[in-house]
Parts: sequence; structure tokens; C-alpha cells
Amino acid sequence: MNKPQTRIQQRNKAAILSAGLDVFSQFGFRGSTLDQIAEAAGLSKPNLLYYFPSKDAIYTALLERLLETWLTPLAQMDRHGDPVAEILGYARRKLDMSRDYPRESRLFATEILQGAPHIANYLSGDLKALVDEKAAVIKNWSETGRIADIDPHHLIFSIWALTQHYADFDVQVRAVLNTDDPLAGAGAFLDQVLRNMLRV
Repeated sequence: MNKPQTRIQQRNKAAILSAGLDVFSQFGFRGSTLDQIAEAAGLSKPNLLYYFPSKDAIYTALLERLLETWLTPLAQMDRHGDPVAEILGYARRKLDMSRDYPRESRLFATEILQGAPHIANYLSGDLKALVDEKAAVIKNWSETGRIADIDPHHLIFSIWALTQHYADFDVQVRAVLNTDDPLAGAGAFLDQVLRNMLRV
């Protein structure tokens, strides 16, 4: 049986994961080093290696934690609910994730841009299965005339693009809008676009 971690151990492990998230989301897996992560965590490299034996171990821990929550917004779409409300609710939850988990979103994006070497099985497994399941729900809503005739997979992709952009391209959005709140007005715009798109 594993001993429970002390507060110092819990704090150091959390600091390493937070630092790893910063470093990996900025430089990707290949461009990041243990030295960078240790420095960002305020720990020595040997101290870091006490908690995680390798860069890969830190990256894997971060991805596992991320993937636990990544599917939740889509999984919450209810086939028994009002179609427009359910789709808008999903889009809002994704926008909230961009606001609340920007580093995680960028980590996911850099992993995808590098060919998804660590999560390819997840993409073709759990993610595909859930997207296909919810796409079938949206297709049924279309076929029964409850929303406009629309390609369900591309609708989901569009929601990803319209929400994750605010996290993945945060610097660009802030520069163009000249604001500290890149999401100001984003929710209302997203609702307007989707309502127009879904209107029968």
C-alpha cells in the first residue's frame, strides 16, 4: 500500500505539474526540457526526478488529467433535451473551458500539431466514439425537423474552432481586440451564430 503523501510532497508534485503545463503548452513535448520544468517549479532537477522519473512521465500525467475532463462538455449533451438549448449549452461549456483551462487547451493543441504521438489511440477511440454518438443525436434532430439540416460532425468541429481559438490564439485575440478580456462578447456572438445556423 502506498503511503499518503505529505503536504510538502503534494505541493511539490502540484508545482511540477503546473510548471510542466506551462512549459509543454508553450514549447510542446519535443521543445521542452526537464531543466525548464524544474526551474519553473522552483525545484532542483534531482528533486523533480524524485516525483517523476522522466519528462515523458510528467507529460503523460498532464495528458491523463486533461483527457479526463476533455470529453465532459460533449458528454453532457442530452438527446432528450431541447436541441438548440443542448447545442448552445455545449458551445458555452467549451467556451468556459477556453477561459478556465487555456494552458490545457494549448497543451492539447500542440500535441495534435505534432501528430498526436501520445494520444492517437484516444483520438480514434474514446473521442471518436463520443463524437459519433453525439453526431447521431444531432442528425436525428435534423431529420425530425427540430433543427436545420446540418452536417453534425462539421457542426461539432465548428464549435471547437469557435471556442478553442480563444485559448490557443489568446495573444492574437488580445492584440486585435486590445483588451485584457478576450472572451468579452464571445458568448453572445457564439449564441447568435449557432442560433442562425440551427434555425429551421
